[in-house]
Amino acid sequence: MLSIDMPALPERASAPVLEFIPVYQPHFGGREKEYVNQCLDTTWISSKGEFIGRFEAGFAGYVGARHALSVCNGTVAIHLALHALGIGPGDEVIVPSLTYVASVNPILQVGATPVFVDSDRHTWQMDPEDVRRKITPRTRAVLAVHLYGLACDMAALTSICREHDLFLVEDCAEAFGTRFEGCHAGTFGDVATFSFFGNKTITTGEGGMVVTSDDKLKDRLYHLKMQGVVPDREYWHDEMAFNYRMTNICAAIGLAQLEQADDILARKRLIAGWYREGLHGLPLVLHAETPGTVHSFWLCTIMLDDESLRQPLRKHLFAQRIETRPTFYPCHTLPHYAKPGGSTSNPHPNAQWLSERGINLPSYPGLTEAQVQAVCAELRLFFSKP
Repeated sequence: MLSIDMPALPERASAPVLEFIPVYQPHFGGREKEYVNQCLDTTWISSKGEFIGRFEAGFAGYVGARHALSVCNGTVAIHLALHALGIGPGDEVIVPSLTYVASVNPILQVGATPVFVDSDRHTWQMDPEDVRRKITPRTRAVLAVHLYGLACDMAALTSICREHDLFLVEDCAEAFGTRFEGCHAGTFGDVATFSFFGNKTITTGEGGMVVTSDDKLKDRLYHLKMQGVVPDREYWHDEMAFNYRMTNICAAIGLAQLEQADDILARKRLIAGWYREGLHGLPLVLHAETPGTVHSFWLCTIMLDDESLRQPLRKHLFAQRIETRPTFYPCHTLPHYAKPGGSTSNPHPNAQWLSERGINLPSYPGLTEAQVQAVCAELRLFFSKP
């Protein structure tokens, strides 16, 4: 269960306090316990066991990639992908500023330089035209982030990368179930990464996946995530590599989650529909699909017309035991990415505009229609106040 920095909950004299509604909680409605108990009963609890292969094969088939390699979390998935592509010191990687910091930190970790681009105010995704403007002779890759479950404009981004001979990496941490022109997010670029943290659409607790349809890149990714051990000589490691393996227990949970994926995604679309109906006419916009996309609605997110109302609205909801999250800070404003002595002008105005107005609402699959209606009723009450 997630938490936010808010004061202690007050009692409301005029009405009973609602049951606490968190932003997110995992949905375990399948064979999770059965599969985990199989791991315990067989003692295969670490990074070997049948569930790892089963989860990887099932995931690759679900998203439509040739290969899927499980890793211990979504952040190392990005680091592994960049390292396997040979990106390092002197290279630039173009990335949206409006994203979670885990999309950007691995660029620094491989010694490369993140180059931030602005967002499209309508879709909230990275702006392809700004990508074009930011390409230099040092650019090696574009890292596309499918924010909050909506796909980037992959037609434009793939065209740009082909034109300039750049790697295309997709960060699909928030985009399991997301599609663009009929294809699953993560199948457009050279390599893609997924996260299975506890607040993701399917979860393994902590975990991630790297997917690719490139056979040679798959071999490189596997070698690097397994400490660089060679296949024909025990305990012989031919380079500095990483221990990024997933445990069999996590894979067991992941397989059980994958078996329910269609039902979970359908439930989240239903919840988004309830919000769309319940919030109609209020001074806000609910993040929605664009033509040619399927939104997975990882989080149902609203953008307020007036940014000054965001924190008062969040406090109002929290007083009624409804948890929310703000949208991400633009990464170019974070201390370790802000340029000292730089210009006071805002180089990414849309990212800033979106960041200041966005609120993530409760979005977990177990939400009932009555709970969503209660959240919508509190939003309406807030906006009805003089």
